[in-house]
Amino acid sequence: MARTISAVVAITLALAIVVLGGWYFTLAFGVIVFLGQREIFQLVQAKGIFPAAKTTFVVSQLLLLVAHLSPALANAVLPLGGTFICFYLLFQPKRATIADVAASILGLFYGGYLPSYWIRLRDLGAAGTLPLQGFWPQWPLAIDTLPLGLTLTVTAFACIWAADIGAYLVGRSFGRTPLSDISPKKTVEGAVFGVIGSITVGALSSAGLGWPYPLLSGAALGALIGVSSLLGDLTESLMKRDAGVKDSGQLIPGHGGILDRADSYVFTAPIVYYFATLLLPILPG
Repeated sequence: MARTISAVVAITLALAIVVLGGWYFTLAFGVIVFLGQREIFQLVQAKGIFPAAKTTFVVSQLLLLVAHLSPALANAVLPLGGTFICFYLLFQPKRATIADVAASILGLFYGGYLPSYWIRLRDLGAAGTLPLQGFWPQWPLAIDTLPLGLTLTVTAFACIWAADIGAYLVGRSFGRTPLSDISPKKTVEGAVFGVIGSITVGALSSAGLGWPYPLLSGAALGALIGVSSLLGDLTESLMKRDAGVKDSGQLIPGHGGILDRADSYVFTAPIVYYFATLLLPILPG
């Protein structure tokens, strides 16, 4: 019951924040990134590694703000922020190790830079009608009146949910072949049907959104999302397994920590963003 209630509340809040966009989405995402990075650093500290946690928190929040205010400059924050983090570690009283530096950069890249693409994606075609650049659709609802970033973000979320649900249901009922010893409960059967579920949702969504070659382009995006969400899940499982813990945290009742719920979204955001900004525009029609 706790798991079900938590899932319903999380999905409702996620959809509301995605629809609003603007500063509502950016600030809410800043909270999620902070909580996720804190769990990352707790995992590495369990291994006796001491990253520049506070400095990385600050740099990552700055990165998210830049991603919203000036997306073209966001990529510059990563190397500059990494340089600043290394500078801090070099001149702290306790001598830093290679692992300290690596964990700090991991926290910045995995926990801050990659998630910043969700902000860039949601801001595509932004159309603020509320204070703080917020948006709320007018009724009766018409798909062609929605901002591009909103439809892309909802489509990406739906593909991720389809991949997670398909993998869970099929893997639990029919899974027999282990996928990886990193996550013993995952099966090849579940992974395959998870990707198929993502492809199906992507193809159906693209047809409704009027993309060029909708079935082909939507299926391609669904396949990319299905695979990247699985890789995100396995990456977080690898970190937890190495740290010797079952969950990344206990923040969400019945689910564990933020990373336990958001791992499928980390690698997905840049793939969807560049698919929409680089590939779709060059397709004829």
